[in-house]
Amino acid sequence: MYYEDNEDKELHKTLKITLPKSWKTGPTSRLLTQFVESYNASFPNNTLDDEVHLATEEGDDLVHLPSDAITQDVIPDRANVYVRHGPSISLADVKAEEAAALKEAKDLRAKTVACTHFGCKNRFPKGGPYPDCCHHASPPVFHETAKFWSCCPTKKAYDWGDFEAIKGCVTGTCTDVKEDGQKQFLGGMELREQNTDGDKLRSIDDFNTVQRVGNAAPVLERFQKVLKELGVEQELYDQVFEGMKKELEGTISDESELLEAVVVEFGAKLKATMKAIAVDQLRIK
Repeated sequence: MYYEDNEDKELHKTLKITLPKSWKTGPTSRLLTQFVESYNASFPNNTLDDEVHLATEEGDDLVHLPSDAITQDVIPDRANVYVRHGPSISLADVKAEEAAALKEAKDLRAKTVACTHFGCKNRFPKGGPYPDCCHHASPPVFHETAKFWSCCPTKKAYDWGDFEAIKGCVTGTCTDVKEDGQKQFLGGMELREQNTDGDKLRSIDDFNTVQRVGNAAPVLERFQKVLKELGVEQELYDQVFEGMKKELEGTISDESELLEAVVVEFGAKLKATMKAIAVDQLRIK
């Protein structure tokens, strides 16, 4: 644990704590209280007040931890934890912020349209103005576990985050008009026989035809019912579902194709989760 939220480095403090089991299943506020007591004993002339909170690292950012969250649920083993000035938040506050962000995103989607250029994530008011656009010249390819753009076949990714981070190869102006033949690779069917591995390239339609079982909507409906029976809350399902749609809508503008892609992504993530569980089971002695 670190306190570095002070310009005077002489007032910084580092405390290494091995938590007992009872603390791991308790609230994070208990850990914060322990640090504050230790700090105030070390710096009686510069004590910390109640307006402090805990934060953990997430990339280059610090994430504010709810004071009533279970410690082992939000703080990984051997994590660096930081004490920062500012009021604590609760799980209810986090839930309210997420709900507000989801509502804001839905309102924005209702008032705007997505650019139909491949790979452009811009949304803009219906009828314009149309912003500048950096996009791909031709559709994406989903080949086995690889994801790439048919115009940039050497830049492959294996998860959606890395795939969406592949920068466009064309610049121009956004549009809400879908071009004829937009589902084909570049200019024709002949390009679908080309790729670096010598395998046949597949369009989104081909990929979904192979991967999906029936229409996407019934599949998602059955999946939702099964998750509910397993104890997964409706709100959690909605959050994950909306998140997947948001990730995919930058590359797929057609609503039916978007739902089919969500089904495929759900399947891929569940498969990865099951594999991780199987690996953990093999480690148990």
